[in-house]
Amino acid sequence: MIRRQLLALFGAMGLARQAIAGPGASDGSRIEALRLSDAEWKKRLTAAQYDVLRHEGTERAYSSPLNDEKRKGAYHCAGCDLPLFSSDMKYDSGTGWPSFFSFLPGAVETQTDFKLILPRTEYHCARCGGHQGHVFNDGPAPTGKRYCNNGVALKFAGAV
Repeated sequence: MIRRQLLALFGAMGLARQAIAGPGASDGSRIEALRLSDAEWKKRLTAAQYDVLRHEGTERAYSSPLNDEKRKGAYHCAGCDLPLFSSDMKYDSGTGWPSFFSFLPGAVETQTDFKLILPRTEYHCARCGGHQGHVFNDGPAPTGKRYCNNGVALKFAGAV
């Protein structure tokens, strides 16, 4: 079963919050899960956001203006507005997608993806389960990770 099918099953059993609440926010509290119907997601998101966030699609490389974003601020999930990354975590990976070497505490969850036969690690927003991208082991110090994100799955919030 895929993650969303398991979440639907857990939701029917009243266990969805425990299944996706994640390790907790940086203040030690749990992230409250956001569960919407498919129709509600379609109303809330653009067609491109819906494809990526709800159906694990991928946007074309170099198509997102966030790939070139250099201002200070935070990158939030386009589905539920949970802050996922700070601008201090962003770097130019040369891949054509916004890339980060780490994420904010408790903000993402991972699972193994076999869609391209070889296993990859995909990551999702810890609040709404929205697909963000894949993580690779070719990033810079200090983590050596590259969180390769679909720009359409993010929204930028400048520094206040």
